Amino acid sequence: MQQKKDTPQRSDAQRNRERILDVALAELTHSAEVPLSVIAKKAGVGQGTFYRNFPSREALVLELYRYEMQQVADSAARLLESREPDRALREWMDRLAEFAMAKAGLADAIRQATSAPGGLAKPGHAPVTAAAELLLRANEEAGTIRPGVTADDFLLAIAGLWQIDPSGDWQPRVTRLLDLVMDGLRAGAPGR
Repeated sequence: MQQKKDTPQRSDAQRNRERILDVALAELTHSAEVPLSVIAKKAGVGQGTFYRNFPSREALVLELYRYEMQQVADSAARLLESREPDRALREWMDRLAEFAMAKAGLADAIRQATSAPGGLAKPGHAPVTAAAELLLRANEEAGTIRPGVTADDFLLAIAGLWQIDPSGDWQPRVTRLLDLVMDGLRAGAPGR
């Protein structure tokens, strides 16, 4: 019997899927050409389970991109529940940077998946934009950032993330860039 799209997966099936995605992130970041059988074996799943979840390399790569982006987006609300808005924003920026570095490592695989004949469309960045907007509004209400900063402004300000080489010592450069952006957001904040 085929499972309906809106029916939740069994917990073991969900764990298998997440394990595949975790292994795929590590493997595809190192090489866009890694055989899918290697990913399945390292994830501890059989070929049937693997292909039930991801019928093609393209489907795996784009789901990995979407999944990682959604994880970053979902973390915004969780951070706001447990931290002051400015601390939540800065920690979320670090998570976004980690996603950017992973995405850069996956760039070849994503390019192959979206440029193949009949290739799949790259997922949009709406979840990340919505998460940035949530964090910015919380900070604006708290008076910790200057008023009127939009998610588009913010994403443009941090666009330098995508210029940093993920294969080098990227952490210090990312920290410096994001600290500069955070300082800029705080300049003119009414609560300062």
